[in-house]
Amino acid sequence: MALTVVWLRDDLRLADNPALHAAAERGEVVVCYVLDEVSEGIRPLGGASRWWLHHSLTALGASLKERGMELILRSGPAQAVVPRVAAECEADAVFWNRRYGLAERTQDAALKASLGDGGYAVRSFQANLLFEPWEVTTGSGTPYKVFSPFWRACRNRPAPRAPLGVPGSLNGPVTESEDLASWRLLPYAPDWAAGLRETWDPGEHAAQSRLQHFLAETIDGYARARELPDTEGTSRLSPHLRFGEISPFQVWQLAGADSGTAAAGDLTVFMQELGWREFCWQLLYHQPDLATANYRPEFNAFPWQQPVEEELDAWRYGRTGFPLIDAGMRQLWHTGWMHNRVRMAAGSFLIKNMMVDWRVGEQWFWDTLVDADPANNPANWQWVAGSGADAAPYFRIFNPVTQSKKFDADGGYLRRWIPELRSAGNVHEPWKEGVSGYPAPLLDLKASRDQALSAYQDLRQA
Repeated sequence: MALTVVWLRDDLRLADNPALHAAAERGEVVVCYVLDEVSEGIRPLGGASRWWLHHSLTALGASLKERGMELILRSGPAQAVVPRVAAECEADAVFWNRRYGLAERTQDAALKASLGDGGYAVRSFQANLLFEPWEVTTGSGTPYKVFSPFWRACRNRPAPRAPLGVPGSLNGPVTESEDLASWRLLPYAPDWAAGLRETWDPGEHAAQSRLQHFLAETIDGYARARELPDTEGTSRLSPHLRFGEISPFQVWQLAGADSGTAAAGDLTVFMQELGWREFCWQLLYHQPDLATANYRPEFNAFPWQQPVEEELDAWRYGRTGFPLIDAGMRQLWHTGWMHNRVRMAAGSFLIKNMMVDWRVGEQWFWDTLVDADPANNPANWQWVAGSGADAAPYFRIFNPVTQSKKFDADGGYLRRWIPELRSAGNVHEPWKEGVSGYPAPLLDLKASRDQALSAYQDLRQA
């Protein structure tokens, strides 16, 4: 009987997994995940993502075991490990779902060639993006640089395919597997993940439950509620999508099926969030160094200031003296997640008030976010900096006081994450009353804003 090795990557699910589905249709299956932390160009996971990966693999392994299957775990360079697994199992095919970073594509192409030369049938599948990055281009065949026309072009294409179900039957031989605990993905000495454990439930079942809860309880009013950090107004699907515990096709179908009950405006905004994810991946596909190089090269001349470590730590750990920034950074440290409105404010503060290179913030978020995505994270940081595609105008500087007054008027979010302010009268501007135990403002908002605007203006005129 035909036997296929399914090499999983950022697609840790059984439902709507095209590679797994096709493999099950042709015969026996061996499901393998390779922890590759040594291949050149592939970005190592940050600490919070490693925590999520451990639990996601645990959940996937349990789901496979319920079906009489084992999840095979191996570590090392995938270029060597995948062929070794195929040979051990006496497989005749290797299937996987596509990746879109340059290093990953290069690795996949090399493996496809070498495995093909070795007599294996090799197939790759579209699984984690609604639209392939090379399919959505301008009339002249170039990549889109602005989101709105990109998303219009996507919507004018044939509708995304319907998601696939879980294969009806899965069976195959068992081969040697490494012990997940030996990978030491979980933090130790110290164990800083208590907040992650109390906030998240990784895995495919949890992803499906979260989506269904969102569509049943949260989608109504989403267009406004998603802006309010003290409200459960967002889907919180981002880490599940990042690790492929749920596919965008599943989200698209279920959200579309909900169109009869949810307000059209709320659904449109939610679908646009999926579209922004697609846009970011298109950017990464066409600019592989998105996390390290300015998308707009003119920003190479921007006068970033060398950060003072004490001031940088004040931002990292929520001690800037500006409640919205501090609440967001403390939420991030505790839960591995931050509300998107606050992410924009925290990013703007680092870049445009502290004048720190956006790459410093991108790296911190990469290490601390459970949804640290290779495309979304750098694209969003560059959007805030003004150096990216479809970027925020250079003069858009998020005032943390104005933002908290507008989107957290009663201060519930601020007080939740900053215990020092729970009895403060003026929670948005505590320095006006002098709150004991809470730091004074790190900088002058107006003076730092003027400095940033001057630097941006100089750059535009250069």
